Amino acid sequence: MRFTKYFPIIGLMVTLLAVPALADDLLIRPARVFDGVDPHPHEGWSVLVHDTRITAVGPALSAPAGAHVIDLPGMTLLPGLIEGHSHLFLHPYNETKWDDQVLHESLALRTARATVAARATLMAGFTTVRDLGTEGAGYADVGLKQAIEQGIIPGPRMLVATRALVATGSYGPKGFEPGVPIPQGAQEADGPDLVRAAREQIAAGADVVKLYADYHWGPGEPSRPTFLMEEMRAAVEAAHSAGRIVAAHAHSAEGMRRAVLAGVDTVEHGSEGTPDVFRLMHDHGTALCPTLSAMESIARYRGWNGEEPAPKAVQTSRSSFAAARKAGVILCVGGDVGVFPHGTNARELEAMVAAGMPASAVLQAATSGNARIFHIDDQLGAIRPGLLADLVAVRGDPTHDIKTLYAVRFVAKGGSVIRNGE
Repeated sequence: MRFTKYFPIIGLMVTLLAVPALADDLLIRPARVFDGVDPHPHEGWSVLVHDTRITAVGPALSAPAGAHVIDLPGMTLLPGLIEGHSHLFLHPYNETKWDDQVLHESLALRTARATVAARATLMAGFTTVRDLGTEGAGYADVGLKQAIEQGIIPGPRMLVATRALVATGSYGPKGFEPGVPIPQGAQEADGPDLVRAAREQIAAGADVVKLYADYHWGPGEPSRPTFLMEEMRAAVEAAHSAGRIVAAHAHSAEGMRRAVLAGVDTVEHGSEGTPDVFRLMHDHGTALCPTLSAMESIARYRGWNGEEPAPKAVQTSRSSFAAARKAGVILCVGGDVGVFPHGTNARELEAMVAAGMPASAVLQAATSGNARIFHIDDQLGAIRPGLLADLVAVRGDPTHDIKTLYAVRFVAKGGSVIRNGE
């Protein structure tokens, strides 16, 4: 068993990798286990870990000779939470506007900030993230992922989308003299070049191909479709042929419809979805990542104090979420973190519960559900023998009070104890 601790030294996070192994076996004894599949926690269960994987789960487990035992009284043990929509290279827009982050912050600065964001995410109990675009930071997410995998810095497992793909002229930053080349927050490509661009990103290390199915072409305009369905369909086929999943940014009903018919795996946001579009998503097995907390955060940055009635954009997003649930759409959990602070990822789960989804269902979606959508459920997303020992404990029972997710006291990733205590 590897035990890893992280210490701040002169403002830098230094990873201590050479900690001697204390034991090959670890027995964790919480008050209860939420296994990520059953909506009801199992009182009195324990979890046995050997090296990196779970070997046994259940009541009255005994510790093998020489095993290290960790008691977590009053706590609930869960699978490592999976963040479905993050941008580790962004930080909250009320600190620095998106345009200024893309145009004025250096790659070195953004990468340094991303390492801090990665650690905060892990310490908050999110042991895996799907990071959906560096927003002008090129392929730096690939390097960040490698640094985490090599133990250079602490952070979650990463599924990265690198630069993301947008139709020419549709994205930003904008507002400059026409014809002046301006650095963009994503890679522009159209027609047959969209397939080439998807393959470029895959070759550079993308686990996910992200398409912007719609966007607001000009200031003050509503979201409108960008890619033709035929363009997206070819890019999706290329991505799927390479074993990658495809995410589509889409707010408008038409952008969502085109993305679904093109074969994407997830639709991000979907705030203007209609019953017809959600039925289509249900029938095609397309998941929705509603990002409710990002919409709420943006509204707060614009002056909303959190009281009801909420601004129209927030209400529209909530109504769309309710319609998706009614249609039986598969729900991904992802907050568009980076719009709001990394490490507060639980805000999305809290927002989904506040919008009417039972806490146990939200927790299932954030663990086994996200793992299944992202095709990693053979390794992660549940507490059962054979899976990687990504485990999180919180004080209290999150199936009764989702806010207990802010009280993370224990984190293990691949059997390595990252956090144990206050």
